Amino acid sequence: MGSPKPRPPLPAGPYLVVGLARSGQAAAALLARRGERVAGVDSGSPDGAAGLEALGVEINLDGDGIEQLEGVRCLVKSPGVPAEAPVVAAARERGITVVGELELAWRLMENPFVAVTGTNGKTTVAELLGELWRAAGRPVAVAGNVGTPLASLVGEVSSRTTIVCECSSFQLEDSVSFAPECATLLNLSPDHLDRHGTLEAYLAAKLRIFANQGPGDHAVVNGCEAALEGRELGGEARRTTFCARCVRPGCDLGIDGNAVTAYGEELIALSELPLPGAHNAENSMAAAACALALGVDRDAVREGLRRFRGVPHRLERISEVEGVAYVNDSKATNVASARAAIEAFDGPLHVILGGSSKGERFGELATPLSQRARAAYLIGDTANALDADLGEAWSAGVERHVCEELSAAFALAAAAARPGEVVLLAPACASFDSYRDFEARGDHFRALVEGLG
Repeated sequence: MGSPKPRPPLPAGPYLVVGLARSGQAAAALLARRGERVAGVDSGSPDGAAGLEALGVEINLDGDGIEQLEGVRCLVKSPGVPAEAPVVAAARERGITVVGELELAWRLMENPFVAVTGTNGKTTVAELLGELWRAAGRPVAVAGNVGTPLASLVGEVSSRTTIVCECSSFQLEDSVSFAPECATLLNLSPDHLDRHGTLEAYLAAKLRIFANQGPGDHAVVNGCEAALEGRELGGEARRTTFCARCVRPGCDLGIDGNAVTAYGEELIALSELPLPGAHNAENSMAAAACALALGVDRDAVREGLRRFRGVPHRLERISEVEGVAYVNDSKATNVASARAAIEAFDGPLHVILGGSSKGERFGELATPLSQRARAAYLIGDTANALDADLGEAWSAGVERHVCEELSAAFALAAAAARPGEVVLLAPACASFDSYRDFEARGDHFRALVEGLG
């Protein structure tokens, strides 16, 4: 890989950081350590925000932030803050520059970037890419929207370190000049429609990952993704395609019999991939395509694929108790990811579903439940909607239980499950009706499993 492209300069300050969760705190701390004049606002009182005052950041909590716009030249928007937020709208009306934490941090780093987006699999692919780089003996750091904030890496890693960055639609919609040396779009299915409004707007945000790439960059895309058929990606990057769910002429990576092939030669046998499910074969191909495009040796790619064991909360096998396997897929926060989790097992399954709504319907889960599940346990704000949408599964004989919360659902599932069966948390929903985030929900599931002794 050649030298990373030059970055545009930062917009001039003073700065106002809006949203003080993980990414916002990292952005505010970064700017303060650079000696910039920076204030931070949040409509709530997130943990850790008050600690920024020790760095000289002026903190304003439990407010809309509009009063703090006076004298500000650049608003830094955290991913969780919608574009329609009053303070963001007011900033734009006043001609104040608005950027996101992703854009801010990228402009301040000299590192080569690999950026990963998609509805599902982002975290798995980002962490897998880190494993491939380590297998090749190359320095790497993994950042993302649910892990290490990108801004926290500025000044902390050598310029030789490749940054693998998981990018959500919330982050990408705020990108202006962001142009990673390699970018991949894994897949697309309805998600975050409560934020973006339409699937088209959601896809447009995702495609920002390619928009500013030049002819020396690489765009890795899923050749089987229907949403991309006939669609211009934008940018000028070289295209690499991977095809796991279909056979398409011209695909650079594909499946031939029982092996993954790359550029016409076998790369690795499917049986050597440790992660379960067809969707993880696809994730492995996407990561391999990125690594090979950037010159990682095939042997290192093969070795990294063989030794990667997955990430917490993503088809995470917690334990087996009295012959029953307990699997935590709390990160399955939409219907497509929950379906992939269910289809990763032959069954019989006891599936815990439900949480807070993201604007999706759940009928797509009826067939895989009918084929693999013995029972489903419905929790949270979406329990009634799940019950209504999954009538086909109930008619096929899948038992249904509407439960008040996760503990009650888990108790019923653990009592009913027999040796050889699986209790699977795959909610198909966000967690915010009962938990801080999907990680807290997954941690609760793990604690319940550990409580079985």
